Amino acid sequence: MKIGELANLTGCSVQSIRFYEKEKLLSAPRRSDGNYRVYDLNNLEQLTFIKHCRSLDIALTEIKQLLDLQRSPTTQCGAVIDLVEDHIKQVNLRIIELKKLKASLARVHSTCRTNQTVKDCGILQNLLVKPSDQ
Repeated sequence: MKIGELANLTGCSVQSIRFYEKEKLLSAPRRSDGNYRVYDLNNLEQLTFIKHCRSLDIALTEIKQLLDLQRSPTTQCGAVIDLVEDHIKQVNLRIIELKKLKASLARVHSTCRTNQTVKDCGILQNLLVKPSDQ
C-alpha cells in the first residue's frame, strides 16, 4: 500500500509517518520501481503500535525502547514493566502539578466579579507581575 492508504488506515498523517521513518521507529518500506514507498502489514502493525503508544503519551525514546524489546521476544518483560511503571510515576507527578495549577487559577479567578470594569479586574491585577515580585 502507498503512504496515503497507510495514513487513512491508521488515522496518522503522511508527515507523521515520514517522521517516524526518519526517527527509525517505523521500518523503512520497500520501494516500487517508480521509487514510491510501498508499505506492508508489518508497517501497518508498527504504526498502529506507535500511535497507541503516543495516545498513552509515551515519549518517542520510550517507544524506541519498547520496539527494541519487542524485537527480542524471548527476553524477560521486566524492562517493559519498568518503563510503564516509570511512565505511571511521571503521569502521577503531572497530575499533582495540574491540581496545583487548577488551584492557582481558581484563586486568581475568585479575585474578580462580573460587574467590574476591566481596569478594576482582580484577575488582570493578579496576573500583573510587579518588578518587586521577580
